[in-house]
Amino acid sequence: MYEISVIVPVYNTEKYLEKCLDSLVNQTMKNIEIIVVNDGSIDGSEDIIKKYQEKYSEKIKYYKKENGGLSSARNYGVKYATGNYITFVDSDDYLDKNLYEKLKEYIQKDVDLIKFKAIKKYESGKEENFNGPVFDEKNGQEAFNDLCFKDKLLEPAWLYLYKRDFWNSNKFQYTENTYHEDFGLTPLVICSAKSVSSVDIYGYYYIQRENSIVTDKTKNLKKANDLLIHYDNLIKKINKLNLDKKTEENIKIYYTNTIILKASELNKKEREKYITKIKRKKIINNIKITDFKQLIKRIMLKISINLYLNMR
Repeated sequence: MYEISVIVPVYNTEKYLEKCLDSLVNQTMKNIEIIVVNDGSIDGSEDIIKKYQEKYSEKIKYYKKENGGLSSARNYGVKYATGNYITFVDSDDYLDKNLYEKLKEYIQKDVDLIKFKAIKKYESGKEENFNGPVFDEKNGQEAFNDLCFKDKLLEPAWLYLYKRDFWNSNKFQYTENTYHEDFGLTPLVICSAKSVSSVDIYGYYYIQRENSIVTDKTKNLKKANDLLIHYDNLIKKINKLNLDKKTEENIKIYYTNTIILKASELNKKEREKYITKIKRKKIINNIKITDFKQLIKRIMLKISINLYLNMR
């Protein structure tokens, strides 16, 4: 059995793909499989994938499918994974060649979830480390409560190794045809885990490029509404998780904060529609009055979400 199955969704990333695949085939941990899912690319990505598959046939498994989006490609790749752990790498990012070898000691502990650290890298060459809490092992709810308000980068799927048996037994899947799919799933994955390690190991290079899904501003209302879809899914699933009171409050607050702040990215007309939906769902009630600061926040949000956003 492979130690790690690395799932790489690809869609029109020919400019970055070779660097991504080089960083995977040259990992110092040799016992990995690389599952490349071509999600209907129409550029030169397929030629690059085939070149690498031919050269590294013992490592790379190649699958081609019709375009269905990032979530669809990830879900598709998981079906073919055989490793002890699975992980995801976006095809415009790359890894330090020693990352998985450095994580080996935590893999050997057989925990459900291993969180590592990322470096944001701009095309100018500038780098920024994302830090956050570090701990050897906690249960999922303890881990989420520690990470949710302190970690600078909690949600990305590619910041974790997931025990494959844990993933499959919980039937985790990314919600397809939505943006912010990591926001919709990662908090639930963390809370479901029996054991989580958060380690001080940097090695994932998160590339900030023009015209990426993250930087594209043309579909802001769709992205905002998708946050509400993920919130609705959370409410449906939360009772099945048997969360303690603190964790349930924190996960709702975590989702609520993200949903409210998303309104600041919308134009006036879009914002009005979005805020109306927030009010209908009574999401602001998730803000708990634990101190004077939270009391003021909740009062302001009740009066006007626009006022709150303008005063931040």
